Amino acid sequence: MSERTLGITVLADFILSEGCEAIVENLLRVGATAVACNPTVTAPAPEGTGTFQPPADAGSSPRLFDRKLFGKRALWVQSAPSYLPQAEFYGETVYGPRKVKDLTHLHGELVGHFVEMAQAAGLKVYFQLGACQPSGLRDEDRPCQPDGSIAAERMADTGCLASAAVRGYNSAYVKDLLAAYPAIDGFRIDWPEYPCYTMGEVFHDFSPHVLRWAGAGGLDFASIQECVRRLYDHLHGRLTNDQLSATGEFGLADGLANLTGVENPAVRHWLALKARLSVELVTDWHRALQQAGRPDLKLTAHGFMPPYSTLTGLDFSNVTAHCHSVSPKFYTMHWPLMVKFWSDWLIERNPSLERANVVRTVAGWMELGSARQIEDRLERYRYPRPDEEHPVPISVQRRKLQEVRDQIPEKTAAFVPLVHGYGPPRDFENRFRVVAEADVDGVWINRYGYLGDEKLSAVAEVWKECQQK
Repeated sequence: MSERTLGITVLADFILSEGCEAIVENLLRVGATAVACNPTVTAPAPEGTGTFQPPADAGSSPRLFDRKLFGKRALWVQSAPSYLPQAEFYGETVYGPRKVKDLTHLHGELVGHFVEMAQAAGLKVYFQLGACQPSGLRDEDRPCQPDGSIAAERMADTGCLASAAVRGYNSAYVKDLLAAYPAIDGFRIDWPEYPCYTMGEVFHDFSPHVLRWAGAGGLDFASIQECVRRLYDHLHGRLTNDQLSATGEFGLADGLANLTGVENPAVRHWLALKARLSVELVTDWHRALQQAGRPDLKLTAHGFMPPYSTLTGLDFSNVTAHCHSVSPKFYTMHWPLMVKFWSDWLIERNPSLERANVVRTVAGWMELGSARQIEDRLERYRYPRPDEEHPVPISVQRRKLQEVRDQIPEKTAAFVPLVHGYGPPRDFENRFRVVAEADVDGVWINRYGYLGDEKLSAVAEVWKECQQK
């Protein structure tokens, strides 16, 4: 059997905490062929300053690292670029380079050292970057809801895919990073789409950027916006239990389109526009590599699994023409959380709705199992604790993998799902095995901080078994 990819995301905070040698040794021990890091150095920060790790996920996350980061399983950290940005690359964009801090001078060289050491050990090394997250993102470049407002409840602070300023920043960022790290093997871009963790995020994007983009393409976006706004307004106090229940057998897009009791065809047109924007953004990243004189570099697009991808815009069937691989995110702790987020949002705006009915319907839209499987898990649709298995049946996990496989044209991009390391060891091992044994071109694991020694041993054992088949 030809070698498949086994990659692990190791953000630079753990490189600084554990040291390059120890991490490369662990990667080789499990049989990894690739590693992704970020051009950022991170150190402990005073309580309440900087950012909290692991990510708070809109204040909902009970996550703890399996491996201690600077001696703790959760802590506040401060970050800075690991390199000295060159301002001249940013002359044609309103966004400037990332701001250098003392951390850059104290520890920045460590990332370059890690890249060299990992490559010397035979590993491919990639940078994991936000696909649409310029440094200092402005409100005017954030996506909007149908009423023109920016969603108050967001889990991912990403930009508008149609923003020329955001796309300009991406191009400048690529040149800057390649000047600092010319030996890097490629980029893994995260969220080249519209994330849909919360219902506010679902109803993106109706920003002026999209209106102008659609108008330039001869599209009547104003009519689409008006029709979707009527649906959005209906969900603010007029949704009934009967209307909701009537969509229980529908898929995600059809469920939303029929929530008023009458089908809203504009929803389909709106989602198709999202898909076009996502493909355009990935195309821009591909073009940026070419313009930087590095068409040899590998480009990977991370994205939501089906059926969420119908809302986010990530079109696996078309985006593969512009990247070397796709990594749908197998983040099974987020799927039940999204049921809770969406259900809470609907009930808050429509207090007469019966909670069990809402949760049951939303989980059905998300294709999280049979009616019986969903009923058995109604109380578990929330963020699972670190010691709690994720309430997503193996059959659901296998089906979602196959749905992506069916969307990828033959002989185009590689299909390398991204499994999350969070969760108890046995649950993680089962989820990793599902992907490793599937019809895929490899597996990525996000991220090293959740891979304690027991999980690393499981990865090594499962991967060896799969490679021998």
